[in-house]
Amino acid sequence: MMIAQATVSSPAAPSAFFARWADMATWPEWNTDTDWVRLDGPFVPGATGVLKPKGGPKVKFVVTTLTDREFTDVSLLLGARLTFRHLVETSDGTTRVTVAVTLTGPLARLWNLVLGKDIKAGIQADLDRLAAVAEAATGAGIRGSA
Repeated sequence: MMIAQATVSSPAAPSAFFARWADMATWPEWNTDTDWVRLDGPFVPGATGVLKPKGGPKVKFVVTTLTDREFTDVSLLLGARLTFRHLVETSDGTTRVTVAVTLTGPLARLWNLVLGKDIKAGIQADLDRLAAVAEAATGAGIRGSA
């Protein structure tokens, strides 16, 4: 089940976004719903870690896909999987990042009641903050949401 989706366009290079995703300890700088994130080893496909959402319990996650165009991580909830798929496209010097959040599993509907509203409410603002951080790190210019 699709929970939320957001898109941003930015002059920052795709590598700037991947650098922010790889530096998970800094996620709370742009993801306001997160207290902390710990990656157990290098940022590679199959990597595991733990994150602590604000007001919620610690959650284990796994990096299921990591290419030069996609980063997908799956949080392992009781009876469900919460998937964040980050797709990166470039055209004419602009990077377009789309994040899609889905829930699957027998308890997906229950988890949607618990998490869905907050994810929908914050996803675009979090992605906008991520773009601003990526741009600041590379000295890129002004961006716009798409």
